[in-house]
Amino acid sequence: MRSPSPSLSAVAKPRRIALNALFLAPGQSGGTETYLRALVPELAHLRPQWRFAIVTTGRGATALRADGFEAFAEIVRLPAEEFRRTRRQLAEQLLLPALVRRRGFDLLHDLAGTGPIFDPGLASVATVHDLIFKRIRTMGTLSTWGMGFVIERVAKRANAVIVPSQAAAREIATTLRLEPERITVVPHGCGRQPATRPDAQAVVRERYGLTGKRIVLCVAALRPHKNQAVLVRSLPLLPSDVQLVLVGRPEPYAQELRKLARHLEVAARVVITGTVTDETLEGLWSLASCAAFPTLAEGFGLPVLEAMARGVPVACSDIAVLREVGGDVPTYFDPHDPRAVAEALKVAMERGDNGAGPARAACFSWRRSAEATLEVYDRVLARS
Repeated sequence: MRSPSPSLSAVAKPRRIALNALFLAPGQSGGTETYLRALVPELAHLRPQWRFAIVTTGRGATALRADGFEAFAEIVRLPAEEFRRTRRQLAEQLLLPALVRRRGFDLLHDLAGTGPIFDPGLASVATVHDLIFKRIRTMGTLSTWGMGFVIERVAKRANAVIVPSQAAAREIATTLRLEPERITVVPHGCGRQPATRPDAQAVVRERYGLTGKRIVLCVAALRPHKNQAVLVRSLPLLPSDVQLVLVGRPEPYAQELRKLARHLEVAARVVITGTVTDETLEGLWSLASCAAFPTLAEGFGLPVLEAMARGVPVACSDIAVLREVGGDVPTYFDPHDPRAVAEALKVAMERGDNGAGPARAACFSWRRSAEATLEVYDRVLARS
């Protein structure tokens, strides 16, 4: 897989870059939304002479404008809504290529794998975060096939493909039959940690009824492949003062987790918060004795990085991508074995953090991610 190389002389020429964010469902797009929101300000900072435009849906445009993103990029709204899939797909295949050609953009960057399946008529880069949907069924058969078809076509017609990890690069190169030299690994970053209110712990304890002396925190979408069930199954094997807090957008899987907790008679020790504000999340991070991530598959594993940055001890699945992110810092476990999970949680809580977590997290930054992304742009533009 290609690694970023020094910037080329093409940077001297001001460029116009279109960023495809038609995927954006504000507050619900998970890691891809984090990627967009963290990367764009850094791109604009590093290349102030360039002009960036975020092409998105109506709700996406409203949210980005409200959050001040017009300071970094033009916000372009297409008549598409993220929850009306057919309309959004038509906009991506027909309106987006017409827009970028008409407006004279130099490069189109598809930020979430999907984009025009035919040549849009200009240089292009695609970020493919993962192919989890191919291995772990999260959609119907037709939707899974359609998503796979679009991502494969986009990756093959793009001039370059960006992926967040070496593990993802290997899977994407093999599954999509891409030449490894067309793929550049650009790890995600970790932003500055916001200050936490002095009363943050008391506030979140009262809000969610957290009476446990020790809190195991899991921040992840409530979906089967995130595997929160193994954390619930591990609770009976942990001391009674340990409480589990699951933070993530409500999904049908949440009901399965509640049912499992009742069956195991640990319902009083399991709290499912749903979506929370950034301020509330910081309060929960400050309260956590340990962060747990029992995921079965990831493209990167950003929550592991976020936990380490805050000095929260981490216990997580022993899978290649999380070892790539966490290095020697987390306590790893077999995500299929509740006993192994319980033992790892005990070790992580007892060991605490000796500064290794923040030091590891400091190796990743969105500034470095943006620099590497711009190097990909430069290479592609120099050849176009």
